[in-house]
Amino acid sequence: MSAVAAFYAGSGGLVAALEEALDAAGVDRSALRAVDLGPVDEFHIRGRVATLEIAEALAVGAGSRILDLGSGLGGPARTVAVETGCTVVGIDLTPEFCEAATVLSSWTGLSDRTDFRTGDATRTGLHDAAFDAAMTVHVAMNIADKPGLYAEAFRTLRPGGRFVVYDVLQGEGGDVHYPVPWANDPTTSFLATPEEMRVLLADAGFELVAESDSSDASLAWFRQVRERIETEGPPPVSFAAFLGESFPQMAANQVANLAESRIRTVTFVCTRPA
Repeated sequence: MSAVAAFYAGSGGLVAALEEALDAAGVDRSALRAVDLGPVDEFHIRGRVATLEIAEALAVGAGSRILDLGSGLGGPARTVAVETGCTVVGIDLTPEFCEAATVLSSWTGLSDRTDFRTGDATRTGLHDAAFDAAMTVHVAMNIADKPGLYAEAFRTLRPGGRFVVYDVLQGEGGDVHYPVPWANDPTTSFLATPEEMRVLLADAGFELVAESDSSDASLAWFRQVRERIETEGPPPVSFAAFLGESFPQMAANQVANLAESRIRTVTFVCTRPA
């Protein structure tokens, strides 16, 4: 797992890089909203649109406590907090991400609604049944111990609570083209198939409420992003802030992987039985 954390940490200095990029673009960090950070902190396919779908599927409201396993830079946590009025605890393996997520929440006035902690998503140390809902957003691709991940989600979720998984899965088109935004090569990439996911979630004790494959929409989203960059230029700060010079190749491979059905994007909505 240390190799995964090292991959996402990049060359270090992430907070400084974000500050520099925003300042260079003339962005007033004291007036930022969560939605303004989408190009960098919604680090998943289909971005904010997908996060809003997750927020609705969680079926929570003000006063609810949500667990975000693999919270990254905290974009989904902040969006869900703003949209539903809940509070979110995020767990992520990469200390640099947790530091940046905490800073981004302070810039957007959400420090009191989000709490980011460095930890292992398969062994969080959190109390049993402590959360009203839980989510993972593009996380399990880096976790070999998927039974441990989903067992931990089940353990920390109250009976009747919802668990929403939005992940990149192995498609029927063959091996993945690397590098991709979650891995430079197969040594830290662990994709499950949709069929395997259904078994993993059921074995953890969850009941499946809904499943939706957004692969076609994901491919269209990538093409729209590319067209927007070609006409308007890149956003002031993007995933390249921590993925570095390899990001253009990673993005190109993602498009090819989707177009060739080597990967799929699928959302699972589950409940812990009451």
